[in-house]
Amino acid sequence: MSTRITREELAARIAADIAEGSVVNLGIGAPTLVADYLPDDAEIILHTENGMLGMGRAPAAGRVDPDLINAGKQAVTAVAGAAYFHHADSFGMMRGGHLDVCVLGAFQVASNGDLANWSTGAPGAIPAVGGAMDLAIGAKHVYVMTDLLTKQGASKLVAACSYPLTGTACVSRVYTDHAVFEVTEDGFTVRELFGDNSIPMLEAATGLRLTDATAEGRS
Repeated sequence: MSTRITREELAARIAADIAEGSVVNLGIGAPTLVADYLPDDAEIILHTENGMLGMGRAPAAGRVDPDLINAGKQAVTAVAGAAYFHHADSFGMMRGGHLDVCVLGAFQVASNGDLANWSTGAPGAIPAVGGAMDLAIGAKHVYVMTDLLTKQGASKLVAACSYPLTGTACVSRVYTDHAVFEVTEDGFTVRELFGDNSIPMLEAATGLRLTDATAEGRS
């Protein structure tokens, strides 16, 4: 299966699903692209765990402020009214259920919503889960942004995670380059297909039984 939409297109698709008035954390890596596709006229407040509310888009070339970075050490901008605070307060926001949405990457997502996104368990892997654990459990809605398949062709959607867990039963929705999946009591439900993908193709690629809700999504 080939990639059907780009990461930039996927970021725009996720941005379209973030409601007005939401407080949102964008995880390290590809999820940071979502910031560039949020509507200018929407009041969506971006939070970063190193201590900022009101994060803006990536700065233009030549406009980088070295004191303004996100948790992934990438340069960011601040919108009017942005606030800065100690990272302990930031984690209090995360753990206290004050974030409406977080967007995270993933190595694996299980059909019950378990998330593994910090380690494959391989020798030399990073030693600790970090703030992703707090985001996964603390946010009201956890969106995962990922490729459906690894470079080796293995599915990142699985019946049960084999990698160390970040959080249990925490994922609400998975946005991939082939389709959008909802996590339900019955496993993964396909909400939207990209390109010429079909339910049988996705079932063959993932090895999972999938519920089709694409007609409902078009109505």
